[in-house]
Amino acid sequence: MKELMTLYFPLGSDKMTTVRLATGGLSALAGLDLDESEDCKVCVTESLLLLMHRGYASARVTFSMDEGLLVHIAGEGEGDGTPAEEDEISFALLTALNGTVQTVQSNGKLAEIMFRFGEKA
Repeated sequence: MKELMTLYFPLGSDKMTTVRLATGGLSALAGLDLDESEDCKVCVTESLLLLMHRGYASARVTFSMDEGLLVHIAGEGEGDGTPAEEDEISFALLTALNGTVQTVQSNGKLAEIMFRFGEKA
């Protein structure tokens, strides 16, 4: 597995455009087609919103190439774990756009989201 980039940043809607642009560039580097790239950007955005709604102050997004583009998103700091009403829509989008979505719970709350686009997705 080849790590392409890891981003650490405070969670906030003002950072979403930057993360989406980085995701698009790395999707192209990994050889994803336009539709897969757009789906990946939506999945990254929705994952970050899920963590932001749960009170995490910052996030770590790691992009790796391993038979496609693997994206690992983790909340940093202490989240309160309280889901928002919009979270059901975010989870529905994630699973509709990508069948490989995995989540990790820590102390009973959502802490990490992972998915893959490309060859083995």
